[in-house]
Amino acid sequence: MECVDELEEHQPNLTGFDIDPFSGFFPPKPLPRLPQRFALWEAFSQMASQALALNDDPSEDGTFRRTVGASWRDAVSAWPIISVDELADDIRLLQRAHMVLASITHFYAHSRAPSDHAILIPKSISVPLVEISRHLRMAPALTFADTQPLSADNIRVEHTFSGTDAEQNFYLGSAAIELRGVEVLHVIEDFTNNISCDFFNMNLYAIGLVGNGLMRLANVIDELSDIFRSLRALIDPHTFFSAVRPWWSGSSSRGPIHHEWVLDGVPATANADLGGPSAGQSSVMHALDIFLDVDHKLEDTDRTPAPSPANLRADREFMERMRRFMPGPHQDYLKTIPSVREAAQRSPELVVPYNAAVMALKRLRDLHIRIVTRYIVTQAHATRANDIRGQAGGPPQRTFRVARGTGGSEVSNLLKAGRDATHRALL
Repeated sequence: MECVDELEEHQPNLTGFDIDPFSGFFPPKPLPRLPQRFALWEAFSQMASQALALNDDPSEDGTFRRTVGASWRDAVSAWPIISVDELADDIRLLQRAHMVLASITHFYAHSRAPSDHAILIPKSISVPLVEISRHLRMAPALTFADTQPLSADNIRVEHTFSGTDAEQNFYLGSAAIELRGVEVLHVIEDFTNNISCDFFNMNLYAIGLVGNGLMRLANVIDELSDIFRSLRALIDPHTFFSAVRPWWSGSSSRGPIHHEWVLDGVPATANADLGGPSAGQSSVMHALDIFLDVDHKLEDTDRTPAPSPANLRADREFMERMRRFMPGPHQDYLKTIPSVREAAQRSPELVVPYNAAVMALKRLRDLHIRIVTRYIVTQAHATRANDIRGQAGGPPQRTFRVARGTGGSEVSNLLKAGRDATHRALL
């Protein structure tokens, strides 16, 4: 089938957006280590994962590591500011440098003693990190893309914060979901490339292609749920909550009572996107939402049922804000994705397969809510109860603990709002 020029101008070309046809949003090959001039960054990042502890780790080992951490932070603060000009034309080196410096930023912030003042990230980190982020067109903070394995080929986790199996298994599980999600991109590409430009008047052949693609999509989403479900046997909830997630928290991740991070030596605007990595930054999930036309902003007032009061209180800008944490080319790709929903509205034969895909996505989000309840909400409540009990003989500790995602949003309302928005996409 042929398509007129107007649609061809908008067709997403995966490779043109730094998306590999086989590995998707993953780099097709391992990211190279940085040149010798930047060896200090690589060495201190590796050292941190072996020698530093969270600032509230009460163990004997944690106490010792905090002493090491003070020396590590002093050394980082004394680094020279290294120009990144020689990396500017190599996207893989830029990605590697972003991952290394963003990790060092989180090690620096979370290993230091609690303070009543803002956490000042030294110029030696912040200046090159902001410049690298400008080249990549993404936030100068640890992102979902930074926490993924370095390639789809011979997957291994090279870098962790906690050194725990829980952290390694989380990364590998997330990678498996992203890699299986590559087929989502091909379904979208097939829809765009194989239909008539006037897809409101598709012939039976085109309708069959789109319907088959939607059923493929439903099956893939169910497989993503299966992968997600399997992680429960591999990741201990307490270890994940207490030893892994704190390292990922960004400046805004813990709510209004926690002190912000300030990147020294850079414009104040660079401090706007200092949240942590979040599943909400997954480009695959954003592609699904756009293709199926899930209305997270609640802009379409004709959809039913009407949003609940809790839905209306949730952060309706969250998903759009999370795109700023993606690499720039991936943000550009998302802008090219067409919606299949209107085509399904115009073609009764597509309603069933379209709804099947939407329901598969809703089931995935139902599962996500259950898992987050187990790994975050329940653990947060238990930690808060322990903190209150611990105050009987000492000073107040962590008594304010709304369960938040590492991206900073209150997690329960947010996830339920996303699930309900998905349900409202049904025809």
